[in-house]
Amino acid sequence: MKFQFSGHDKFKCKHFWLKKAYDFRVDNNKFTDDQAVVNLGVGKNMVTSIRYWSKSFGILDEDDKISDFAHYIFSDQGKDPFCEDVGTIWLLHYKLATINKASLYNIFFNYFIKERLEFNKDHLFDFIKIHCQKNNYEVNENTLQSDISVFLKSYIRPKRHNKNIEDSHSGLLQELNIFKEFEIDKINEEQKIWYRVQNNYKEGLPYQIVLFTILNQLKKNDKSISFREMLKGLNSPGLIFALNPNDLYQYIQKITNGFESIIFSETAGNQLLQFNSNFDKLSVLDDYYS
Repeated sequence: MKFQFSGHDKFKCKHFWLKKAYDFRVDNNKFTDDQAVVNLGVGKNMVTSIRYWSKSFGILDEDDKISDFAHYIFSDQGKDPFCEDVGTIWLLHYKLATINKASLYNIFFNYFIKERLEFNKDHLFDFIKIHCQKNNYEVNENTLQSDISVFLKSYIRPKRHNKNIEDSHSGLLQELNIFKEFEIDKINEEQKIWYRVQNNYKEGLPYQIVLFTILNQLKKNDKSISFREMLKGLNSPGLIFALNPNDLYQYIQKITNGFESIIFSETAGNQLLQFNSNFDKLSVLDDYYS
């Protein structure tokens, strides 16, 4: 497997960076040009970080070409160019965790949270290091420590006494409240901060976006998917959105209520979401943004 644990220059993705990157490339600007710092209105290191995050969220491809997804969201006629809708943030979180340009996010949501919902930095560091070794990749420990710090800053709301409030609250993903700090342990006079994954129903996560992720799970020509696959399968909504079985079931109920041609059957212990017509994934998003 290919892994990447650097590229952000220790900056989390800020709220308007993806829109900045989109407009920057629409105007055919290049990140490598000297004028990039002027056109983007940021420092040189932030230019590198914006480029990295744009690829990690699927706004740009490896050649800096704009994706269809980026046009759909960020164009002047796009669905939510300034990410004002929390549903868009959930969709971007899904992209980040599944594209695997920023490998830590993919590993955390697809693998780590299967093992534990309460953790500290040491737990996450050890897990990722072992996961990489099992896949014949030796990660640089300093790089991994830096990546974990950025990962946590990306999702955790800062405490009120943080001196740089404006910078701390500008993270794109912080309003999702996927996990939080929950206690500080003193071990050998050293403070350790712990985190808890909010493994519950997500306020603001639209059922249409959950359906979009389920459709992405379907293999070609498949017309059904099991509840277990939606809960624990690779890139499943159960893992990427950290949903427990009861809360995933609530979303499935909303999906079947919202789309008549989708049925959830529970026969002889088999729980299946069945599709009685073909669904275009973008039309499902259109339904949400309409």
